[in-house]
Amino acid sequence: MAGNSDPLTPRAKLAVTAGKAVAAASRAAGRGSGSVIGGRVALKLDPDLLARLAQNLDCVLVSATNGKTTTTRLIAEALRAAGPVVSNALGANMPAGITSALAGGSDAKFGVIEVDEKYLSGVARDTDPKCIALLNLSRDQLDRAAETRMLAENWREGLAGSKAVIVANADDPLVVWAASSSPNVIWVAAGQMWKDDAWSCPSCGGVMQRPGDDWFCGECGFRRPTPSWALSGDHVIDPHGSAWPIHLQLPGRANKANAATSAAVAAVFGVPPQVALERMYQVQAVAGRYDVVQFQGRDLRLLLAKNPAGWLETFSLIDPPPTPVILSVNARSADGTDTSWLWDVDYTRLTGHPICVIGDRRLDLAVRLEVADQQFQVCENLDQAVAACPPGRIEVIANYTAFQDLRRRVGN
Repeated sequence: MAGNSDPLTPRAKLAVTAGKAVAAASRAAGRGSGSVIGGRVALKLDPDLLARLAQNLDCVLVSATNGKTTTTRLIAEALRAAGPVVSNALGANMPAGITSALAGGSDAKFGVIEVDEKYLSGVARDTDPKCIALLNLSRDQLDRAAETRMLAENWREGLAGSKAVIVANADDPLVVWAASSSPNVIWVAAGQMWKDDAWSCPSCGGVMQRPGDDWFCGECGFRRPTPSWALSGDHVIDPHGSAWPIHLQLPGRANKANAATSAAVAAVFGVPPQVALERMYQVQAVAGRYDVVQFQGRDLRLLLAKNPAGWLETFSLIDPPPTPVILSVNARSADGTDTSWLWDVDYTRLTGHPICVIGDRRLDLAVRLEVADQQFQVCENLDQAVAACPPGRIEVIANYTAFQDLRRRVGN
């Protein structure tokens, strides 16, 4: 990290100004936050802008298939105990969105940056992070993303010899393989509910053995490392064996795992677990996720699930039957246009719930639910689905663009 001198050249300052102007114009036109288009314009004018903006920041990068937006938010809250933070809190996690976010944080000490899995190595080169958090890898956006083992290999090559402290999930073999090329790794026992992308060894291709919470390859000896941090029920266990209570307003085991990783990251920056975890309680929702909203006189809880691993975790936190559930799936470019992943989701976990199905690809989902022997109704839109649901709070689970559609419809 450089000193406090201004790292921005006249060209960089022009790029920042132009990017902000374009972003403002995009917002005024009702086309979203404008962060991505603003960042693209800024990087056209100065291709080195991201590196310049990160030069005076202590940065942490967060990457994963699931949970990176929430974990980024939790880390940002924790690090605010030690100084001002700039973060791409709304999830624009490719270089343009990251550049746009950092351009708005001129007084920040820390940069807490969510990074799309495919861009991690490049963003790490540009930002010279102090810490990188790796949470999980699983199948996602099958038409765009590489096969998970290839992604792990790309991470492994990109992080080899990195000076950053890597905080990595010891329970995900793909993450362990990716992080093992780095000289300084802190292992966190954060758990792994979805295991279907990690039955073959990423090192040799052999069959992975998974007795209990442990895992190892019987052919090459690649195995689960010993963690120094762990999630244990409602507590985080630190490297000294002290147990710190997790008090979150966010639901579910997955968010406790995110908090455990976030506490380990905060410790790298000198923020004690007790302070970090207390600050995480402030987070009530993340970009609309977990919000309970009023719509047509009903309470709707909005839940985001983008891929099989995410749906599995989400099913574990919804209220039990006969709570009504609305499912919404699109297949636009931001979601991935391939919906074959629906067949990897165990929808029998919804047995007993009244189900309504909406979204661009509601018929694809209806076929999947029919095969899973679920009782459901296909509806044209949210209004019709809410009207069809029996009394009680409604759990609404949607993938990425379907979730954004829902937020606009309910005014969230």
